[in-house]
Parts: sequence; structure tokens; C-alpha cells
Amino acid sequence: MSIINTTIRPGRIVVLRTTITGNVNYTKSVIEAERVEADGAKRAKWETERVVINPDEYEEATTLRDKVRQTIAGLCIKTTFGLLCSEEKVEKLEAAFTEARRLADEFNGRASTTQINVFVIAGRVAADDVEAMRAINSEVRELMQDMETGLQNLDAKAVRDAAKKARLLGSMLSDDASERVKQAIETARKAANDMVKAAETSSAEIDLQAIRKITESRTAFLDITGDNVEIAAPVHGARALDFEPTEGQAPASAPEVDEEAAPIAPAAPAVKVPQLEMD
Repeated sequence: MSIINTTIRPGRIVVLRTTITGNVNYTKSVIEAERVEADGAKRAKWETERVVINPDEYEEATTLRDKVRQTIAGLCIKTTFGLLCSEEKVEKLEAAFTEARRLADEFNGRASTTQINVFVIAGRVAADDVEAMRAINSEVRELMQDMETGLQNLDAKAVRDAAKKARLLGSMLSDDASERVKQAIETARKAANDMVKAAETSSAEIDLQAIRKITESRTAFLDITGDNVEIAAPVHGARALDFEPTEGQAPASAPEVDEEAAPIAPAAPAVKVPQLEMD
């Protein structure tokens, strides 16, 4: 039976989409029709005119949409594959959904030309969800790799940016995994601070020890088996001979022996015994 060693906490993955419709008209005028150039490239030219019918209402809608997004996204962690919300914040997240829809409905009820739409989908992420584990582990590895690259390039800003993102993602990790990330972040930030101080005296050097520590932490999030199953220790036994037949070849059978036609050993030659006469 496989044992899944989880590195994440349960939570929600959130899909958030907000749109503004109405109030804006676009008119496209073709200046040059599409044509094929001598080198085979296609070229065309047009002009687009944008007209906002009620600018004040549109500005209010834009501000409100940004507020709605921030209300929801502020409770989540932004990753390359979506918004993640830890289980501890799920109740606040649901309250934010309700408030976002209330604000949108209130605006839509009094607006004359503009409408705000808010769409939210939240899916449960279990601690033993293999695909979620692989995705989050991949994100952690990439951020640690960014820290290493920043240290190699003596780029303190890149190191700090990656460390900040990793710290936010740490709330979705298990205690052990979060501790490993925390240690890597502390190492990276200290190295970045030392880098900045050394740069003031033009004596900045690549901190190989810090890079090595971060690399060691990053290996804890490698996706080796795909589902992080426990690997049993190898068992060494005596070496055995392999009598397996090759593919498409039947094993050779022992020859059949016809005892009458082919005796096992040749018969001894006949010896003539002299006859003795007795008186």
C-alpha cells in the first residue's frame, strides 16, 4: 500500500472573473485592407474609436470592480495556476463572495448604462490531492530557483521578490514543508541584505553557502514518483542465474535418448578367452 506524504494544507482553489459591460462603444475603421507583402507577410491598418457614454458611471464601475476583486483576492494566495485560500479563511472567503455580489447588485440597480458582473468558483483542495500537491510543490521549487538565480546574479530585488511570494505560499503548506520554506526564505533574505551592504563598498560576492542551503530545501519538493509514495529500502539477495528465454525464442529442451538405439556408453570389445584342456 502506498503512503502519501503530503506537503500541503486543505483549502480552496478560487476562480474569480469580473467584467464591466455597457457604456463603452468601439468603432473600427479600416485604413488599409489586408495585403500580402513581397516577403509573404500579411499587413493591414485600421483605426479604433472608443466612446464612453457616461464617464462618471464608468469610472465608478471600474473602481468598484477593483474593490470587489481585492476583497476576494486579498484572502487568497496568487499563484501561477490560480488563487489559493487556506481552510482557516474559508468562512471569510464566503463572506467576501456575498459582499462582492451585494455591491455589484446595488450598483447595477441604480446604474443607467453600466453593469458589473462577478463570477466566482471555489473548489476544495484536499491535503492528499496529488495533482494539487504537484502543482504547489512546483510553484515552491520555481520560487526557490528564482532565489538561487538572484543570488548567483547578485540581484537582491529578485531574491526578495521570490522570497515574498514563497512566504505567502507557505500558508498553504504543511508544518514541515512550511518550516523548510521559512528556512530558505531566511537564508535568502540574509544573503540579499549582505549583498546590498557589500555592494556599497564594491565587494559583493556570490554566497555559495546560501545557494547550497536553498538548494537543499528545494530538493524536499522534488516530484520524483509523481504521487510521493514511500519507497521501500532495497533488499539484497544472492545473485541468481537468469534462465529466461529471449523474446520469440522458446527454451531449449533436454535431448531425448533412445536407450535401444543409442546406448549411453559404448560396449566393451569382445575378448577371446583360450580354452584349456584338462586331463
